[in-house]
Amino acid sequence: MPSVTKNVGIRGVEPPTTICDDTKCPWHGSVRVRGIILRGKVVKAKMKNTVVVERDYLYYDKKYMRYEKRRSRIHAHNPPCVSAKEGDEVIIGETRPLSKTVHFVVIGVVKRAKED
Repeated sequence: MPSVTKNVGIRGVEPPTTICDDTKCPWHGSVRVRGIILRGKVVKAKMKNTVVVERDYLYYDKKYMRYEKRRSRIHAHNPPCVSAKEGDEVIIGETRPLSKTVHFVVIGVVKRAKED
């Protein structure tokens, strides 16, 4: 396992300061980020090394010629070096299938949630 942080290739995302030994980590493991990059909010972080990210987007309805709000929930792998919590705003990237429902990985945290 390499102890160096590799370049993921996404602009505006800083590499984590801690080093992990997770093989599914985009920074320290063998998983490559390819495909789409999304931004969303972590709504659940109860699974081991997996979070549920919710993203809101606008869908254009051609029949009524207006936009409607929609949202989708995406399961993403959460490496120990990133360690996103509930309420955090994160950037996720598409990878190869990591499990039955996980095809994305958390690349970095944009904004941490306020802890009360």
